[in-house]
Amino acid sequence: MILLFLHSAVVIAVAMRVLLRPNRDPAARAAWMLTLIVLPVAGVVAYAFLGETWIGRRRLARLRQIEHRVSQIRPPTDTALRDAGENDAGGAAALAAAHAGIFHVGHSISGFAPTCGNRMDLMDDSNSAIDAMISDIDAAHDHVHVMFYIWADDRNGRRMAKALERAAARGVVCRALADDIGSRRMIRSQAWRDMARAGVRLAVAFRVGNPFLRLLINRIDLRNHRKIVVIDASITYCGSQNCADPEFVQKAKYAPWVDVMMRIEGPVVAQNQRVFAVDWMESADEDLTQVLTDQGATTARDDRPQTPRMAPPQAADTAIGHPREYTVAQVVASGPTARPSAISEMFTSLIYAAQHELVISTPYYVPTEPLQSALCAAANRGVAVTLVLPARNDSHFVAAASRSYYADLLGAGVRLLEYQPGLLHAKTLTADGQIGFIGSANMDRRSFELNYENNILFVGSETCAMLRERQDVFAADARLVTESMVKDWPMSRRIWQNLVSILGPVL
Repeated sequence: MILLFLHSAVVIAVAMRVLLRPNRDPAARAAWMLTLIVLPVAGVVAYAFLGETWIGRRRLARLRQIEHRVSQIRPPTDTALRDAGENDAGGAAALAAAHAGIFHVGHSISGFAPTCGNRMDLMDDSNSAIDAMISDIDAAHDHVHVMFYIWADDRNGRRMAKALERAAARGVVCRALADDIGSRRMIRSQAWRDMARAGVRLAVAFRVGNPFLRLLINRIDLRNHRKIVVIDASITYCGSQNCADPEFVQKAKYAPWVDVMMRIEGPVVAQNQRVFAVDWMESADEDLTQVLTDQGATTARDDRPQTPRMAPPQAADTAIGHPREYTVAQVVASGPTARPSAISEMFTSLIYAAQHELVISTPYYVPTEPLQSALCAAANRGVAVTLVLPARNDSHFVAAASRSYYADLLGAGVRLLEYQPGLLHAKTLTADGQIGFIGSANMDRRSFELNYENNILFVGSETCAMLRERQDVFAADARLVTESMVKDWPMSRRIWQNLVSILGPVL
């Protein structure tokens, strides 16, 4: 009786925490309450380890200190839209002013203002993106900063490692950061040890160590999902691509993995540099504030947008086009220490901003209720909405949960496509041929609540047209999903999909 009383008290206490915890999505509350009712013992254990998004008090305090130090450094290139001048050949500044509300949302998440004078080139494919990165690293003269969630010990992963070794050998300061779970094979490989011997400064994000002890300190499944490359504070890369072959040996049965990566020059590079600096300082215990200060002193001599240097021939050959305009761009960096559901709010705001056309590709679609409603509302008000998802997903749970939303999307008039050739890993959004959003964030609860993500919001007709053309390529290789197809699914399949979607906030 005493044990039964104690157990009941614990279950009630956890249930009260579920109901009283601030900023909890109602669907998540319902999922946890259902779990506690059906599986009270397992539910209590699961909530103890997975119910709260916590990174540990010491780590949180340290991260806040780092963010405060970095915030004291004057942003060198957060130039106002009115300063675009002759660089606004394509009218990007005027478009950005018309969509100021979207940039306000981005600013409220990570504190970065929209910047003018950016040159964005879309890489042709995954191998070409790695080629371009290596070419730029081989041309670096001061520093190279790279961060990948997945850095594979495969051909492209080792090529990147050798490029960093060559750069370090000629005196370039190279810093490489990789997530402990996503890049565990590389971190434990000979290539990682060779980089260390060559003088490349290495760090591991969210090191797990002893998993049982780690669970007592913070959630083990909080990950740094970002993909950032910064070279000489003048070039950055942003997109969905990890440092790996498209054949992706870890999950080869879903290959090829299809990604989008952009090479960017201009003021927005400084924002990606700051995101990397905070991640590095938290993981490596090396202060990069002087690097950021020196960068600010160099660029602050002229607040006007500078004409970006041309890409080296090797990099230029891998881009599908070079827009004449200088794009307005803003880094949107999110994570569990940002405000709750920040990146979900960004997606939702972009969906509501679309007036005529909205095209989205994402590998993992497990939306919040507001996001799903926003997509349906966009289609219902006459926006031509296209959503491209992979036909074969490496996560069976995510695939099932995604398909539980198909009927409502199709009923609202969303054009729903499933990409056939491989796993479509590209996270892209274009709205009205003017607004673009690319990066590492998926449209699922892991990206919304647990992962540190890095995206770039941009406005510019020509730059957006490049991304829009790539989305058309995805659509051409996809199968149209119809309402009759969904209705023909057997009852057992629909029950499974709906069950998984209910438990989505728990899984």
